[in-house]
Amino acid sequence: MVSTVKVFKKVAPNGKLTVYLGRRDFVDNTTSTEPIDGVVICDDDYLQDRKIFASVTVTYRFGREEDEVMGLSFSKEMQLICQQVHPSLMAVAPNDVQQRLMNKTGGNAHPFTVQLPEEAPVSVQLSSGSEHTAKPLGVIYELQVYVAKEGAEIPHRRNSVTLAVRKVQYCPLDSPCRQPSAVVSKGFVFSSGKINLEVSLDKDVYYHDEPVSVDLTINNNSKKSVKNIKCAIVQHIEVTMTNNHFTREVASMDSKEGCPIGHKGMVKKNMSLIPQACNNKIKAGIALDGKVKDADANLASSTLVGMGKDPNDALGIIVSYSFRVRLNCGALGGELVADLPFKLMHPVSVAEETKTPSTANAQDKKIEIEEFASFRRGFSVDQH
Repeated sequence: MVSTVKVFKKVAPNGKLTVYLGRRDFVDNTTSTEPIDGVVICDDDYLQDRKIFASVTVTYRFGREEDEVMGLSFSKEMQLICQQVHPSLMAVAPNDVQQRLMNKTGGNAHPFTVQLPEEAPVSVQLSSGSEHTAKPLGVIYELQVYVAKEGAEIPHRRNSVTLAVRKVQYCPLDSPCRQPSAVVSKGFVFSSGKINLEVSLDKDVYYHDEPVSVDLTINNNSKKSVKNIKCAIVQHIEVTMTNNHFTREVASMDSKEGCPIGHKGMVKKNMSLIPQACNNKIKAGIALDGKVKDADANLASSTLVGMGKDPNDALGIIVSYSFRVRLNCGALGGELVADLPFKLMHPVSVAEETKTPSTANAQDKKIEIEEFASFRRGFSVDQH
């Protein structure tokens, strides 16, 4: 059976430069990041004494463009890498997709590979609460391929191609399987005894659109009563550029089943929530892995840090999740709160697990070329 490999194409406004990419998402496995690889086509007669360069720029926008007044700027732009791709200064061994593209498009096709720095942040977009924001908030990557005499020249729009790419993380195959749990208690000044709450999750890593279930055990040894139980999945966001921390509830549920829980009462129950982006797009500040207007955009995955690395050294927008349980003990009793951290991730696709196919399988692949502009963001590597 012949499988199809989708390749995306974009042409410069003057029609002299064409760039092909096999994918827009490049995976960071916490130890290294996959290189951005593609094929560029340009006629040597058009180049003359010029060269082809590829650069990757990251834009870090942490405020709305319409709020920028009197010279105030809410974005930072940095060029991570700029390298000459033709004539190449180093030998590039084309992968299977690049080789098949070169065979299909002719002699003026040249493979290129651009390696992102390890410290580069993960792509995350923050919802502004409106689909009409001029520019998206968050960490945005752009690959620009252009013709110039020197890499330091400012590219002309007519002979350059700009493509949006993303740096993403997936659940590691060797992630430890642990069961988060916590025990908290609350005493009262004018009442003897305590209310004890024990909570536990069945695992540490959950996939997007998967129910997150928590087991609760409530023991009331006080003379206060538990009025109701509230569960919520909380998204914690740290914006390192401005050193801001904030949280958003992405799913919640109130329950009065078994309540009120009076003196010497004990309740065991299971509560389940599904965190989904479609229910939170109108909330400002929600971290997503795609554009707000994309129907298939998910909540941003948890940010992973490699073994031996300090989480405080991570850059960009750091995302984490916790399951929060609140017991309402009345107006004077206050609340008893327990937080259980967990990770929300995409699973590693079958394509990622079998990254080096056999030669026989490689020959059975058919190249399908699609215009880059017609491809919507928000898709994952495993869907290509």
